[in-house]
Amino acid sequence: MKYRVIHRTEYEYSDTATVCHNIAHLSPRSGAGQYCSSHYLSVVPQPTVLEERIDHFGNQIYYFSIERPHKKMEVTATSTVEPGRAGEAPSTVAWASYRDDLADLPPAAQLEARAFMLESPMIPSLPQLTDYARPSFERYASIRDAARDLMRRIFEEFTYDPAFTTLATPLADVIAHKRGVCQDFSHLAIGCLRAYGLSARYISGYLETLPPPGQAKLVGADASHAWLSVHLPDAGWLDLDPTNNQHPDDRYIITGWGRDYSDVPPLKGVIFGGGTPRMTVAVDVERLH
Repeated sequence: MKYRVIHRTEYEYSDTATVCHNIAHLSPRSGAGQYCSSHYLSVVPQPTVLEERIDHFGNQIYYFSIERPHKKMEVTATSTVEPGRAGEAPSTVAWASYRDDLADLPPAAQLEARAFMLESPMIPSLPQLTDYARPSFERYASIRDAARDLMRRIFEEFTYDPAFTTLATPLADVIAHKRGVCQDFSHLAIGCLRAYGLSARYISGYLETLPPPGQAKLVGADASHAWLSVHLPDAGWLDLDPTNNQHPDDRYIITGWGRDYSDVPPLKGVIFGGGTPRMTVAVDVERLH
């Protein structure tokens, strides 16, 4: 299976912007069950500086700056990706013994997992996280089963509501009102898993826009999507999508992962001037035959 992904972001400013500096996480990763065979980033106006590098988490990022007056900016990322996830490996590790099992792994694997165990800028340590996760961890001893139950409960008990949250909405508000979007539900699940001493990372990416015949369209298509992975010492990373209550399959395309959204936003930057900006985003994920 192969996909073409086009992610177009347009900024229009009410006044002239003089300079802007930006970082883009728009290039799909190779590895982790997928291969990015081509990627092209177009920026209009032409940037003064355009550099590519790999960040701390192994994500490909672009830095670019536009250093001349402009009232509009268009950023278009076009990628060709071949997903090919392997089936899930069996796992019986208990969450109560996770730290001991983690200590038995090679140092590199331990270091990778420990980077996702602590609180992060958008996922603080909250007593509400421990309380919400408790039924799943009391019901199931294994990490896999407890995480799956947590995913199911978030899907069933929270309402998908794009009008309720913004990037600035605290996680405590999401828990209190039981409303949010894929980013919020992923943050919630990660926080719950970390509250019980586990390692969980935030994943940013895309979903196939049109589902296979006979299948319902999933929430998160036509836009950037978010899900998470929990670490299993005996089986690697297990992907979970609480927004749709399913394990991500070949319709999911990964652009990057980090501790939370703040590590892998599709596009972020600083603008000098510009007045009030207006942003529009369009995403198209097309299956190629």
